[in-house]
Amino acid sequence: MNDIDWTSLSFGYIKTDYNIRCHYSDGKWGDIEVSSSEYLNVHIAATGLHYGQEAFEGLKAYRGKDGKIRLFRWEENARRLMNSAEGVLMAKVPEELFKEAVFKAVKLNEKFVPPYGSGASLYIRPLLFGDGAMVGVNPAREFTFAVFVTPVGSYFKGGIKPVNMLISRKYDRAAPMGTGKYKVGGNYAASLKAIIEARDEGYANIVFLDAKEKKYIDECGPANFFGIKGNTYITPESDSILPSITNKSLIEIAGSLGMKTERRPVPLEELNEFDEAGACGTAAVISPIGKIIDPDTNKIYKFGKEGEPGTVQMKLYNILVGIQTGDEPDTFGWVTILD
Repeated sequence: MNDIDWTSLSFGYIKTDYNIRCHYSDGKWGDIEVSSSEYLNVHIAATGLHYGQEAFEGLKAYRGKDGKIRLFRWEENARRLMNSAEGVLMAKVPEELFKEAVFKAVKLNEKFVPPYGSGASLYIRPLLFGDGAMVGVNPAREFTFAVFVTPVGSYFKGGIKPVNMLISRKYDRAAPMGTGKYKVGGNYAASLKAIIEARDEGYANIVFLDAKEKKYIDECGPANFFGIKGNTYITPESDSILPSITNKSLIEIAGSLGMKTERRPVPLEELNEFDEAGACGTAAVISPIGKIIDPDTNKIYKFGKEGEPGTVQMKLYNILVGIQTGDEPDTFGWVTILD
């Protein structure tokens, strides 16, 4: 792919050669199909369009120094998609079907996997939605599972720098007993207005508080929050927070380094006690937070040295990215090398 400038890629969409589709009907999944079309034929009465029966995943493939392609913890994505499907009453995609579809999508588009050292990767988007026609509010009986891939650039252009975030009491991301723990599109739609308003005011993202009491940290826009207090890695626990695979990995790495780890409710006031803070997810891995501003109290929470990412989170970041690219030993057994 000589026409792609790998080092200047954004985190956006570029057409690749093939995508994968599979249809569920009559109580079973059909055969995997390979398509070169970027479009899906969807019934006008599909429940995915009308009632939000939809879930998706995001993972990446990396090319190592040895030229081999590596997938990071794809099994976790398969399990999370099954959990999301159960949460909104869709047919579950079996782990073997998920694996076959994802691996085939990557292999068929191998030339789009960016070279080692470019900072870019191949983003993989599995998608599941109800495509059966249903006018009444009922779960569909037919579903489509699809996987497409696209090369994406490094989330940070010009180096990793701390960002500022804004606390929101005006909007809720998810209800306490709602769909917040599932990776479904409705959660992201519900967060858009708050995120865009924060960005329009010059902030990188929003910090949502719990919807019930507005006392605890929920999520940072589309990402999980974490804080470093001394030798302890702390991240919120709540049924309305998406279980991030990146966060789960950072917790395990922190534990392997001898750090204490805590997943528990995090009161807003505890931000005063953190040495470092960050948001984590597939896209950026870690986004260091320099300041969190509370517009209702005019309180400003500051973390670390101004303009510099925290040393602890950068150590965790470098180890995780090193494992993903093959530069660090995979002592956890997280990486699958494609044949």
